[in-house]
Amino acid sequence: MPKQVDYDSRRRQVVAAAFALVSERGLEGVTMRDVATRAGVSVGAVQRCFSGKEEMVVSVVEEMNQRVSARVQGRIAGSVTPEAAATMLEHTLAGIVPHDEQSLAETRVWLAFTAHASVTPGLAAVQRKQYEGLTELVALLLRTAQEAGDVRPTADADQEADALIAFADGLGMQVAVGRHTPDSAQAALGRRLAALRAPE
Repeated sequence: MPKQVDYDSRRRQVVAAAFALVSERGLEGVTMRDVATRAGVSVGAVQRCFSGKEEMVVSVVEEMNQRVSARVQGRIAGSVTPEAAATMLEHTLAGIVPHDEQSLAETRVWLAFTAHASVTPGLAAVQRKQYEGLTELVALLLRTAQEAGDVRPTADADQEADALIAFADGLGMQVAVGRHTPDSAQAALGRRLAALRAPE
């Protein structure tokens, strides 16, 4: 009998290999054959999982987002006041900024994807959708924190959400190129959030 292959497991295996390669080389330095070699499968097996490189790249970014979300949720669950919107806001934004090898690899993948998306309309649409979802979440947390008296009532939640995400994104890029350390980036983010706090 032919060997039965767990398709979902194989797909995860291929995505993990692609993620590692993109983090190491960027998108331009990765081919379907490279991914097959790293995953220890045939090129045909990779092609059965993904119709082309673009579809595979989208799955890599989705995997990255799931990792970041899981890490943020873990930090929120482990905090003293996990129900506080201000705490959730802090952890959500801090999760964008790399602080160890795993999160730095995620940042490199995101930057590689961003560069490619800037000249690839299909990937740009995927990235815009992800930013839109994150912006809605951050704006909601800001409004909830305002209602709780933790964020200045005069702050425009939508504008601040855009600004905070751009700030955290920029910090991530600067950690990736060595201008900031993870500690100095987190400290800068902390100062930015402190400026939003309601006066006591």
